[in-house]
Amino acid sequence: MNHILARRAGAVAAALALGLAGAPAHAAAPAGVASTGSADFTKAGRQVVVPAQAQCAVGGPTSASSTAVSQPGIRFGEGSSTCTTTVVDPQSDTTETKSTADGNDFELSALMSAGGPRLKVGKWRISCIGKQNGTEAGWQVDGLSGFPGLPEDIPANYVHEVKDSAGTVLARVTFSEVILPDPNDGSLTMNLMHFRFTEASTVTGDVVVGSAACSPTP
Repeated sequence: MNHILARRAGAVAAALALGLAGAPAHAAAPAGVASTGSADFTKAGRQVVVPAQAQCAVGGPTSASSTAVSQPGIRFGEGSSTCTTTVVDPQSDTTETKSTADGNDFELSALMSAGGPRLKVGKWRISCIGKQNGTEAGWQVDGLSGFPGLPEDIPANYVHEVKDSAGTVLARVTFSEVILPDPNDGSLTMNLMHFRFTEASTVTGDVVVGSAACSPTP
């Protein structure tokens, strides 16, 4: 049985020198980038690679688009992105960046041979805004199918377990995944959905749907 959910949305902010509980720490994020998603996983000895789709950067290219791509077990529909820099105070040369990606028609069928569901995302948007005093990121998603039991308000770093009919966990999906640098410089990376497969699935690797990152502006 498919479970279809209407629009969900979320947001998070990372002020300078502030952290977010439960967020993993990594290197500093770039000035501003966004993409509709990517994949790199192996199933039955065959590697499936989908490079970052429709990826833009404030340093260029400042806009990008991608056509639909279909590989064994996965599909991304058409997507687009824009990464802009706006002068908000000409006297002090203060700028603000915004990196946004819009994706459509994602489907993951790689778990079906292990008894898992067909997972779908109708459309999504993710963005990251860089300001002088910090960063903020947000997302919207429509048409989720195959994800029963999600809370009405999805918090940052929420983990959903994808199971077969017997209850075996085949993958874990982190919704609104927030990655902060260590030491914290106010930058952040957000992945709308990050799929990680378990050993029981016989699939290795991971899949990301919607990704954006940004840093405070100078």
